[in-house]
Amino acid sequence: MSNLRSSLFMVLAMAAFSLEDMFIKATAGLVPVGEILLFFGIGGTLAFIVMTLRRRQVVFHPKIISWPVLIRIFFEVIGRLFYTLAIVYTPISSASAILQATPLVVVMGAALFLGERVSWQRWSAIAIGFTGVLVIIRPGLESFEISSLLAVIGMLGFAGRDLATRAASPVLSNLQLGIYGFFILIPTGLFMLLFNIGSVGNELTNQGFVWPDILSTLLILAATIFGVIAYYWLTIAMRNGDVSVVAPFRYTRIVFALIIGATIFGERPDNLTLLGIVIIVASGLYTLLNSKYSRSR
Repeated sequence: MSNLRSSLFMVLAMAAFSLEDMFIKATAGLVPVGEILLFFGIGGTLAFIVMTLRRRQVVFHPKIISWPVLIRIFFEVIGRLFYTLAIVYTPISSASAILQATPLVVVMGAALFLGERVSWQRWSAIAIGFTGVLVIIRPGLESFEISSLLAVIGMLGFAGRDLATRAASPVLSNLQLGIYGFFILIPTGLFMLLFNIGSVGNELTNQGFVWPDILSTLLILAATIFGVIAYYWLTIAMRNGDVSVVAPFRYTRIVFALIIGATIFGERPDNLTLLGIVIIVASGLYTLLNSKYSRSR
């Protein structure tokens, strides 16, 4: 029952993340990306501070000032910034598909930097998964768009964040780490606005801060609410169920992304994109199943 409940929370978390992406993409047509990150960071920081205090945990723990946490914050910025840009400039289904390669990069990084043992079967699955990413972005072909690399950089950022989380002190809770993961988006958004780097209507502009109207305010608020809810549900899923059982349900996110992309934004992924999605998901599932089998022997 614990695994069933956790799997359900994982599916709900992936649905909430997809809705977060949808509202961010919709907001990008009204206000600059820097402004979205600014308000998203403020809302997320306040929400996680409240949840941390409700758990009777301190907002600032001395272990926050450590290299693993600082590295985690750096990769959080890279992941959030470039994945947000990918949502704005590329189809939401393609960006979400590339993001599904994150677990493969985490496994590779754990082997290279944390000394974890990885079998040749899992190395093969990693290589095949990266092939799926290449099928989606298609470097060297006429259909290649350089903007698709935004999702790749964002995916690498999130993988680096997850690796740094493993190296962070175990006395730090997910809620405490969440505070600073969202807080760093505030100066990031301000930096983008300061140098007039933004996006309004899918075009790079020199426009700085734009006072959000009622619609854009509601969209940003919705993105923040679903982002916080998704993070919270993800934490419940990973803490209460067996990772090998629960983790594969992460891939339901691409299903929700495809539905949202088609129904809300009129996206129609071509056959190569769908093939790349299948390759990434299949290699990721194999990696998880291979890990479970290796531990059971």
